Amino acid sequence: MKLNVIDIVIIFAYLFSTVVIGLALKKVAQKSKSNYLLGGNKLPWYMLGLSNASGMFDISGTMWMVTLLFVYGLKSIWIPWLWPVFNQIFLMVFLSIWLRRSKVTTGAEWINTRFGRTRDSNLSHGVVVIFALIMCLGYLAYGFIGLGKFVMIFIPWEIVQPHIPFNVPLEYVPHIYGMVFTMFAVFYAVLGGMTSIVLADVLQYIIMAISAILIGVLAMKALTVETLNVPEGWDSPFFGWKLNDLDWRGIINEVNGKIASDGYSLFGIFFMMMVFKGVLVSLAGPAPNYDMQKILSTKSPKEAAKMSGFVSVVLMPIRYFMIAGFAILALLYYDRLNLLVAGEIDFEQILPSAIAEFVPIGFMGLLLAGLLAAFNSTFAGTLNAAQAYIVNDIYLRYLKPKASNKQIKNMNYSTGFLVVFVSIIFGIFAQDVNSILQWIVSALYGSYVVSNVLKWYWWRFNGYGYFWGMVAGLIPALIFPYVFSETLDLYYFPWLLLISIAGALTGTFLTKPTDEKTLKEFYKTVNPWGFWGPIKQKVMDEDPDFKPNKNFKIDMFNVIIGTIAQTALVALPIYIILKDALPIWITIIITVICAIILKKTWWEKLPEN
Repeated sequence: MKLNVIDIVIIFAYLFSTVVIGLALKKVAQKSKSNYLLGGNKLPWYMLGLSNASGMFDISGTMWMVTLLFVYGLKSIWIPWLWPVFNQIFLMVFLSIWLRRSKVTTGAEWINTRFGRTRDSNLSHGVVVIFALIMCLGYLAYGFIGLGKFVMIFIPWEIVQPHIPFNVPLEYVPHIYGMVFTMFAVFYAVLGGMTSIVLADVLQYIIMAISAILIGVLAMKALTVETLNVPEGWDSPFFGWKLNDLDWRGIINEVNGKIASDGYSLFGIFFMMMVFKGVLVSLAGPAPNYDMQKILSTKSPKEAAKMSGFVSVVLMPIRYFMIAGFAILALLYYDRLNLLVAGEIDFEQILPSAIAEFVPIGFMGLLLAGLLAAFNSTFAGTLNAAQAYIVNDIYLRYLKPKASNKQIKNMNYSTGFLVVFVSIIFGIFAQDVNSILQWIVSALYGSYVVSNVLKWYWWRFNGYGYFWGMVAGLIPALIFPYVFSETLDLYYFPWLLLISIAGALTGTFLTKPTDEKTLKEFYKTVNPWGFWGPIKQKVMDEDPDFKPNKNFKIDMFNVIIGTIAQTALVALPIYIILKDALPIWITIIITVICAIILKKTWWEKLPEN
């Protein structure tokens, strides 16, 4: 075992603290559905922002990003646009405000504010619940497999196997570890609800920030005595159509095979596809997961916008300081890493192997506690979102609308354990972190985009269009990975888009528009910009004092400025660790200029409600 007694004590102290938080907040969470699922809308925006950032600081994602930086260098700062990471900027600028104005508990419940409570609305509501649960299970499985691969570096299976009464094949060892450590996240998330999750997340963010600074400093010290041996172009964020300049032959030959298997070689086309998909996904608004639940938990629309903006500020510099630290240490001392899994090199093992090799006693315990915290944060937030959809959108809507607090409490508990069980089954069938991530961000999000863009910006779009657009995208999203198993998921995104558009438009034009009263109420409450001409005119005829949203141009300007600032915050910590003075000053100047502009064009103009 690679852990010292001090490290083990620190890890268990953290795990014990999460249990205490869950128990301490159990009674608060049981007071009402709102308390359990949204923290009673009493949590301050900066705490929710730290919580949201902590939830995005997950083990699986961090393992993936360390691998990306190791392989692709500064060009890797663009690859997370697959999510896309800049969707937080769209949320910050306008979508969080629109969503929070609805005053609902979940994204599926929001459907009623847009399409009313007719048959088409019920169909739309149902398909959103199905999509949300599939997405939550996908994220839980993604985190689950990453955690297991992470832990097996520190607790070698040959030490554990003699104490287990059955034989476990090596490829399933990560799943065993994943199950064991998942139980701690389940405990505090199921007992304490949203308030418990947020408080645990703040604790976890503090641990992660300390850990990130430590790793970054270790890498900077290592660079003073060692020379970085990387291909030409590794230290530049700029790229052409192909990654021809990134040739690892003679340095680490196996990395070229990794680049070929990732499917990123045609980087120019890949980048354009990312931006195209990313803008559409961002315009669609938050997917029904923990991010949406944090927005709905804020006190007001104004605080929802602040919370979404705060996420990038507190997440990007700290996370990438850690990512860059580990990637640099791994490059400097590659020959000391243990990347073999079942006889093959697995580059996703770079992060845990680097921790095992380079982090000193005591600090290793702190870092492992931090990364376990990151897993718990993501897992607990996603689990809370899944519970919200089952309890609020299935149980209370269809099965027992007048359920007592005790019945709701018991349903929250039972659904929490059920969702975890199913996600573990999903995780067992997952190949690796990258494959399940690619499916989530490309195929699954591809099925979501069309219906959820049109719902915000086009008055004529109705519940039947929403339903058929989602179904038409969701079915191929579940099938395509098996039919086109050798194709990068991102590359069949356009086909998912076309199929979804056909379903959405057919469903819309073959049925009558949404009830006018519902549309007017939605437009007055949310006040979106877009193609709302006929409804806008009727609302203004009835209420001459109503001021329609004319902020499209300034919102798009703020999105561009915000995305530039966010990207600079990603690059800055990497350049700091590399001690590259000119790029450091360039990124700082870009960040400051963007911040000054956004203060004038966004922060000072945030609406009060």
